[in-house]
Amino acid sequence: MIEQLKDVAADVVGFRATGQITKEDFDNVLLPAVNALAERKGDIKYMLILDTDISNLTPGAWFDDIKMGLMHLLKWRKMAIVTDQPGVNKMTDMAAHILPGEVKSYTIAETEEAKKWLAL
Repeated sequence: MIEQLKDVAADVVGFRATGQITKEDFDNVLLPAVNALAERKGDIKYMLILDTDISNLTPGAWFDDIKMGLMHLLKWRKMAIVTDQPGVNKMTDMAAHILPGEVKSYTIAETEEAKKWLAL
């Protein structure tokens, strides 16, 4: 399940992912909010709190995640991925070298720090 966060800065779109993440979660929650922010602001400041194992993303969710990234490729301004999964944090840090904009990984304990960084 993906739920949109309400306690982020007005120019940030944030989400918490728990349990199984499906294509429907992306289509009904994540994509509309990201698209609306991109349209309204022209760029995207994005936070994902991945509070579930990465293996809980269905193939459709993976496809929509990739599609979203490519659709807004040049609009990503800041991206914070928050999780206690070391492999995901390591991949996020590696992706920071090739993705446009700034990308940082945080642990769940650093969630508030990630929100503050995105708000800058």
